[in-house]
Amino acid sequence: MLETSIEDFALRFEADAAFGQLYPQPEGSPLMEFVSGGRTLYLFDRTGPYTAKPGDARVIVHGTLARFSLLSQRPGGEEARLTVVGISGVEGSGRVTRLASRFTVVVEARLPLVLSSFTPLPALEVGDWLSFETQPPLHGFLVG
Repeated sequence: MLETSIEDFALRFEADAAFGQLYPQPEGSPLMEFVSGGRTLYLFDRTGPYTAKPGDARVIVHGTLARFSLLSQRPGGEEARLTVVGISGVEGSGRVTRLASRFTVVVEARLPLVLSSFTPLPALEVGDWLSFETQPPLHGFLVG
């Protein structure tokens, strides 16, 4: 189980929220348009319809891992990278900043990402570098 409730998940990961800009949601759309770290992300709105107001925002960006690999070292001369894949997925590489559980880590990849797996992750340490790709859709949890 990756979350017990929306409120619990938002509380657990509030400190890992990304700062960015929310754009108006089209009527009836479940996706939030969120720009952070130089990327435009379309996030499945987990905090409810019509709660996301346009403007500056803090959003927990949560993805489930389709694939990942531990990098033996930081990519040669490369900073964290993040590429949008399809409508609501990302791939990239970044540094682990927090170990939340055996199934969830926080990775800094241009913006903080909460990344979860349905199977236990291998032993990781803060500071490790991961290469990853998420399954769509990315989820967004609007916080204070």
